[in-house]
Amino acid sequence: MGGLRGLLNAIWNGTEQRSLSNPDSELLAALGASSTVSGISVSPESAMQMSAVWACVRLISESIASLPLHVYRRVDVRTRERVSGPLVHLLHSEPNRIMSSFTWRETMAAHVLLWGNGYSLIVRRSNGEPLEFLPVASKHVKVLRTPGGYVAYDVVLPDGMRVRVPQTDMLHIPSLAFDGVVGVSPIRYAAQSIGLALAAEQYGAAFFGNGSTPSGYISLPGKINKEQAAVLRETWYATYGGVKNSHKTAVLFENGKFERISIPPEEAQFIETRKHQVADIARWYRVPPHMIGDLDKATFSNIEHQQLEFVTHTLRPWLVRFEQEINRKLFPSRSDGMPSDTYAEFSVDGLLRGDVASRSDYYVKGRQWGWLSANDVRALENLGPIAGGDVYMAPLNMDTVGDSPSTVDEVNE
Repeated sequence: MGGLRGLLNAIWNGTEQRSLSNPDSELLAALGASSTVSGISVSPESAMQMSAVWACVRLISESIASLPLHVYRRVDVRTRERVSGPLVHLLHSEPNRIMSSFTWRETMAAHVLLWGNGYSLIVRRSNGEPLEFLPVASKHVKVLRTPGGYVAYDVVLPDGMRVRVPQTDMLHIPSLAFDGVVGVSPIRYAAQSIGLALAAEQYGAAFFGNGSTPSGYISLPGKINKEQAAVLRETWYATYGGVKNSHKTAVLFENGKFERISIPPEEAQFIETRKHQVADIARWYRVPPHMIGDLDKATFSNIEHQQLEFVTHTLRPWLVRFEQEINRKLFPSRSDGMPSDTYAEFSVDGLLRGDVASRSDYYVKGRQWGWLSANDVRALENLGPIAGGDVYMAPLNMDTVGDSPSTVDEVNE
């Protein structure tokens, strides 16, 4: 345990020792930076400067971090119960001495969404019980295949020192993995889309920052030399250039004329390009555009369904990744090969509640057909139980098959 603690301290203390403004080739490779046709170098860090990427990563990671993570034990085939204990406290409340569970899960999810892999060391007590979960940046981890068919993790320190961690002591959450082990970085595959978005932002900043450029040009009746042209250009920019000098009244000399230029179509369309890139990046992360602030095609009738689609098709696959990795590393199979009776599971009930009308219809049908009691409904609404509220009802015209004679038999009699 002491070795892993020293490893973590070295990682946390040495993570940002090298400058990102002028990175060496090794660091560029570790960051997964990619050059693009737009001329913008895209890395996970630079991608987060794009508002749509930031919004998608923040939305998914915060959603995963904010959901309740409970531990259950199977009592029988149809019954389970919530359990408590030190391991439950680590998962649900405090995975290590400096982080809350929210921060830990948010960090892990952000690493997966940007670098393609999220890693956390499992620091164990002498008896093998987990003591802490310590996140490690993806750029410090290399996944290795062992001769026995397992994997191990080489954690590389900034000073070159390496520590070999067995797979049983590492929580590893991968994104889509072509080899089934190491996830690929979404930023790497979306680099062209993100590069175009960042290029459009830079173009827009330069476009508005230099207010005099797109408006027109100055024509003079006679010839001027290079020195005179330079003085005229510098004077014009100093007086009328930039946003703060926009719309000032220009004063021309030497019979000069200002010729206005209309904005070329390719320049006027850059706003449309930016809008398209927001939707394109949302597509990469499978996020409904309205959830990151793009309301162009959102309506009151479809937003709720898009919210449910986000939970079902976007959030749930990530939750299953977390659940299965936690369960296989912290609640291993029994000696007879059967799954452990104890397992962790996220609760998404709150996200699937829908509006009041939909919930009311759901509760009425549940009560009517006997698969919800009054206390079940109250629990789903975060209300306390009531006396007699555990009774399940059934319609009077319903009966168990075989218990009563059929109507045909009664008529024949």
